[in-house]
Amino acid sequence: MSNLDTHELYLNRELAQLAFNTRVLAQAEEASVPVLERLKFLCIVSSNLDEFFEIRVAGLKEQIKYNSTVTGPDGLTPRLAFKAIAQQVHALVARQYALLNEGILPELAQQDIRFLRRTQWNAVQSQWVKEYFFREVMPVLTPIGLDPAHPFPRVLNKSLNFAVELEGKDAFGRNSGTAIVQAPRVLPRVIRLPAAVAGCEYGFVFLSSVLHAHVGELFTGMNVKGCYQFRLTRNSDLFVDEEEVKNLREALQGELSHRHFGNAVRLEVADNCSPEMAVFLLSQFDLAPEDLYQVHGLVNLVRLMQVPLWVDRPDLKYPSFVPGLPMVLHKHEDMFSAVRAQDILLHHPFQSFAPVIEFIQQAARDPQVLSIKQTVYRTGADSEIMEALIEAARSGKEVTVVVELLARFDEEANINWAQRLEEAGAHVVYGVVGYKTHAKMMLVVRREEEGLRRYLHLGTGNYHPSTAKLYTDFGLFTTHPEICTDAANVFMQLTGLGKAGKLAHLWQAPFTMLSNVLAAIGGEIAHAKAGQPARIIAKMNALVDEKTIHALYEASQAGVKIDLIIRGVCALKPGIPGVSEHIRVRSLVGRFLEHTRIYYFHNGGAEDIYLSSADWMHRNLYRRIEVAFPVLDPRLKKRVIKEGLEPYLKDNCQTREMLASGEYIPLRPRRGKPYCAQTKLLFDLAKPIK
Repeated sequence: MSNLDTHELYLNRELAQLAFNTRVLAQAEEASVPVLERLKFLCIVSSNLDEFFEIRVAGLKEQIKYNSTVTGPDGLTPRLAFKAIAQQVHALVARQYALLNEGILPELAQQDIRFLRRTQWNAVQSQWVKEYFFREVMPVLTPIGLDPAHPFPRVLNKSLNFAVELEGKDAFGRNSGTAIVQAPRVLPRVIRLPAAVAGCEYGFVFLSSVLHAHVGELFTGMNVKGCYQFRLTRNSDLFVDEEEVKNLREALQGELSHRHFGNAVRLEVADNCSPEMAVFLLSQFDLAPEDLYQVHGLVNLVRLMQVPLWVDRPDLKYPSFVPGLPMVLHKHEDMFSAVRAQDILLHHPFQSFAPVIEFIQQAARDPQVLSIKQTVYRTGADSEIMEALIEAARSGKEVTVVVELLARFDEEANINWAQRLEEAGAHVVYGVVGYKTHAKMMLVVRREEEGLRRYLHLGTGNYHPSTAKLYTDFGLFTTHPEICTDAANVFMQLTGLGKAGKLAHLWQAPFTMLSNVLAAIGGEIAHAKAGQPARIIAKMNALVDEKTIHALYEASQAGVKIDLIIRGVCALKPGIPGVSEHIRVRSLVGRFLEHTRIYYFHNGGAEDIYLSSADWMHRNLYRRIEVAFPVLDPRLKKRVIKEGLEPYLKDNCQTREMLASGEYIPLRPRRGKPYCAQTKLLFDLAKPIK
């Protein structure tokens, strides 16, 4: 390989994840992005950081708690990794709030979209806020003065709270000096004022401002010295002992409530919080100074995500569009005749997700359909697809649904769907103990004149209509006999207890996917060593698996040209002389979340294309049920290359290229020729709304 120390060849996963959030923040900083979309990108950073602390930082803290010195491929111990993370997150958060206060909010104000601070309220606004407080807020508040009979209350994960410094005695002569006010989740965090009161069409106040202005009403006869909003982030990783549990659904239902009260990992406070109060709060949650984040504004920017939905200003948002449809769907009355005619490839969100919903709805109503099998990872609390499965089960069809109960943060919705499906008579299984079922498959068996025929849908994204409008993904409809048989065998594994059989076309994790990926990389190495063209292109969310990275380094050393389009975490270092000089890594962050996984291997001109829901990560390759499926139709294979790869290799507007140091630099148009992949795909596949 190389005389470099092995650790020098890998980037830390957590730091790489922070680098991704820096790229998201850069979109919020981009002046060419409409201002309400910039606000959304800013909120996405906060949402991402929440999960980062709840899962990744929480895990590191657990390792530190038990004095673990185990290092990752990058050579960092948990303590060293945490120290580097804390430093970078503090800088990222400071940059985020500076952008909000100095850039986005002033620009919104210029467009008459105003967030009115307490110091800005006129008499009319102050009176409206006062009436709102007494009518809507005060009746549901429970202030807790701290004393031996009233210990520090349990604080829900990510909830809004206020620490109040008081002086004087209460009605019983007590003098604690400190009280906690918890804001119930039923209260909106952002409140819209009537236009006549606000003085503009869109005027908002924050709940924190409303409570700050009138907190004294909660402590009659006492003097409020200070009132400080704070928010606690807790470890939210659920623990279920899968070896001991007898009913996974019941065990998970019992565990969900504990998520709100896991170990504390981060404390956010307003920047006006006194040093004494900050120290007091840290001590209550057993946190250190580096766990404290003092912010200039709301302690939860995610709450601003709703604002673009409330503001009807199309000129301040991305242009609307109507997703397109493949021509074959215009030529046939129903989905079954269309899929029988040819394989159908859908490229979301540029092409509509409606055919997927229509397919399952037609299957539910069609008397010739005998059975439906589907995997469900994320689908949302309101899903037409799940309702169709329930309808099919009630009509007497054989319906089998593999529901992944451990889909992080969607556990409750999936538990509810599992219960409703079972009540309707469907067979519901929860996958395989110890492995998450992440593959996206829908298999329908239909009786036709020639006999039974299987119809199959495979996808790179979830069966979730809402995210299908925001995430880029491919979906394939096919009746290919061998691929359908492969899918049927995977379902048999998930519902039965038999051993994994050999699949003709699908690569399946945790059995054959990694070995097939490594073999395909090895094939390109052999072609390069033989002096033949050799090329690998991979597009996915993340690349961290050491075996795969090692194989890619070997391929680069053999002369294989490698392009990696990795949206998020990439632990591989490109451009290292003698190791990875033939590897380029780029990341595109734009209007849509890049979610498609594409594996391309030149293979002597055969151009093998596989689509999948699997990243090249440990969890996907070793601890999940995943499939990668080939695109065999030459016409559709060209489409995947033309739509899924080439535009992203040409993009010079929203793409950043990775350096060996882990830093990402933006690509800029040469000679004034900008090329935006997502805009090009919208132009080619969708229709704008004028």
